[in-house]
Amino acid sequence: MENWTKKRLQNTVRERLRGVKLIAVSNREPYIHSSVDGAIRCGVAASGLTTALDPVLRASGGVWVAHGSGSADRDVVDARDHVLVPPDSPSYTLRRVWLPKRVEDEYYYGLANEGLWPLCHAAFHRPRFSARSWASYKEANAIFAEAVLEEANGDPALVFLQDYHLALVPRMLKRRNPKLTVAQFWHIPWPNRETFRAFPWKDELLDGMLGNDLLGFHVQYHCANFLETIERSIEARVDNDHGFVSRNGSQTAVRAFPISIDFEERTRMAAAADTALATAMWDQELGARPEILGIGIDRIDYTKGIPDRLQAIDRLLEEHPEYAGRLVFLQVGVPSRTAIRDYDELNATLADQVERINRRWGRGRWRPIVFVRRHIEQRALVALELMADFCLVSSLHDGMNLVAKEFVASRIDGDGVLILSAFTGAARELTDALIVNPFAVDEMAETIHQAINMPAQERRRRMNRMRSVVAENNVYRWAGSILQAICRMESGSWREYRPTATEHFALVEAAQ
Repeated sequence: MENWTKKRLQNTVRERLRGVKLIAVSNREPYIHSSVDGAIRCGVAASGLTTALDPVLRASGGVWVAHGSGSADRDVVDARDHVLVPPDSPSYTLRRVWLPKRVEDEYYYGLANEGLWPLCHAAFHRPRFSARSWASYKEANAIFAEAVLEEANGDPALVFLQDYHLALVPRMLKRRNPKLTVAQFWHIPWPNRETFRAFPWKDELLDGMLGNDLLGFHVQYHCANFLETIERSIEARVDNDHGFVSRNGSQTAVRAFPISIDFEERTRMAAAADTALATAMWDQELGARPEILGIGIDRIDYTKGIPDRLQAIDRLLEEHPEYAGRLVFLQVGVPSRTAIRDYDELNATLADQVERINRRWGRGRWRPIVFVRRHIEQRALVALELMADFCLVSSLHDGMNLVAKEFVASRIDGDGVLILSAFTGAARELTDALIVNPFAVDEMAETIHQAINMPAQERRRRMNRMRSVVAENNVYRWAGSILQAICRMESGSWREYRPTATEHFALVEAAQ
């Protein structure tokens, strides 16, 4: 199997699109202009999405439509809200849309992140819905759709939408410009049909999503959930064998495309000379290098299972007091969505939990948990991953979880143990991790004990196998596979496309 690289992806874009305009759409923008000390600076958004799509847009010379959120974003756009990016080598257009503050709050923080986010994650966190938030969600989607239609200008174009913020846009686009080919990737899980029944406007949301020609999820399980939801919810014909939905004369293909990371870039960062400086920073944070170091790296979000993870450290010290004074667990928690009450309460809960555990077990200068509550740049995270004896990913539910793959890619020494929640998409690929039930605290504690005592030969065997998986299934394969699927379906008559049995089973097998 030929490896996917940035260059191969860019060549594929040039060959397959052949002059067709590409329009990417996301809530978050890839480049942000900010005013710093009276000067305008442009920064790259820290997201896997930017890593995946930026080379595609550079190769196609297309347009990326996104919400302008930077303090100087309005200062640099032209009369059409365009700015050329990247600033050092302009190769495509960033089209910014502007959302009124009320709409942004109710669409993004309200419907998207207080409603759809908890609904789609089986983390036993009740979603909140309001008619006002739904109205703002529809208004925001209409603003994005209008910008896309302006960019397409009535011509054929390939539109690639991202995530749960924009579920209504596909149908809005197809009603106004049927020449568009529309694909969307849903970056979070899709729940079972019984769970989705709780969504008050389910018919309208599902109809919006079926405006897509291609709809992608991380794993086949989420595809199956979506197809069953459609079958039991609205009038449509579902072809489960081939992953198609037909409704009102249009057809949507539903496929699994496991997202990943830029493996080569991560390994380059791990080998860089400045890693030593970052390591010194962590030594200062720790006070003294512990004999055993465990790490967790997450946004502070209730889906990540951080309280259960810390409770597992507490239980480990109860069951194995020999680790007292020897083991430190360093949790990086990046503040997230603090405008939402549930996230603010989670921050307070975690602060109390860390204080209680450290007060119970700490002695002298040693404390079992170090909680770093701020954004950390990627090179420093790579250095931390190289220092760790184990990394614990205990998400209660995750579409994929890229932290697990980043830890593996950083381990150029071939060492270290990954402890991984069974409820992540990554667990289907990284089968050499120690797989745990994140709801079972005792099981997690015992698995940490197992990781600490794993023989070096086994650690290296497991890590090297995982590194091969992540190297092969990188982010460029993800983007390239989606692009190839769209182009394959467009050849001849796209709506008559059916994968052969061999193609279908290859797609299913690749997703599992």
